[in-house]
Amino acid sequence: MSIPSLSLMGKIAIVTGGRRGIGRAIALAFAEAGADVAVADKVVEDGELEAVAKEIQRLGQRSLAIPVDVTRKADVDNMVQRVTDEFHAIDILVNNAAIITEEPLFEAREDNWDRVIDTNLKGYFLCAQAVAKKMIAQRKGIVINMTSIGGLQGSKTGLGAYNTAKAGVIMLTRELAWDLGKYNIRVNGIAPGVVKAETSRALWSDPELLKQREAIIPLGRIAETSDIVGPALFLASEASGHITGHTIVVDGGETA
Repeated sequence: MSIPSLSLMGKIAIVTGGRRGIGRAIALAFAEAGADVAVADKVVEDGELEAVAKEIQRLGQRSLAIPVDVTRKADVDNMVQRVTDEFHAIDILVNNAAIITEEPLFEAREDNWDRVIDTNLKGYFLCAQAVAKKMIAQRKGIVINMTSIGGLQGSKTGLGAYNTAKAGVIMLTRELAWDLGKYNIRVNGIAPGVVKAETSRALWSDPELLKQREAIIPLGRIAETSDIVGPALFLASEASGHITGHTIVVDGGETA
């Protein structure tokens, strides 16, 4: 019996929100595993997105840095077309672009609600829909949706819009798995707890807040971005060849 490989040699991947944090870590890990990786992000002015693409190229893989607002269908369609024109296939999509606002739902401004839902849920739908058309033609493909434990249990931190969107992503993952399975396209999710990334800096940069959070995590620490890389590689590879419609929780046991 052969053991399925974690290699992504010869694969073409798109990672949205690829400029920093979890997206950057996954993009670089995919490149190290042999994939060519297009990184996409709404923010390009600071040069960080281009820097990730160049780092991928230094690893010996091809890359594109693509400006994209995932809430805009035209942007998403352009991203998918650019990758197809350059690499002639799309094997893996990682939906990772996200934004956070912190305010109780009963005080939430409509425009803030719309921005969070549009980016964190509608954007995933638009990207998956656009990529699925290419993957259906290929009769294969993998979609990985980054969600959150907030989508499983909610929180007391004023993240109502964010958590609602992430709960939607978990259901979107299940529904896409049903719709696309007959085309040999697998769709799974990853639900981290707090990760030491830019979006949660206010927590992990405050020693007292960090201590309080880590006290409720069985493993005694919040996640590093590297902790998300392993599950992403697993879901992107043949090692998970018979898994679809599931969300892997990566939270150090917080929701156990």
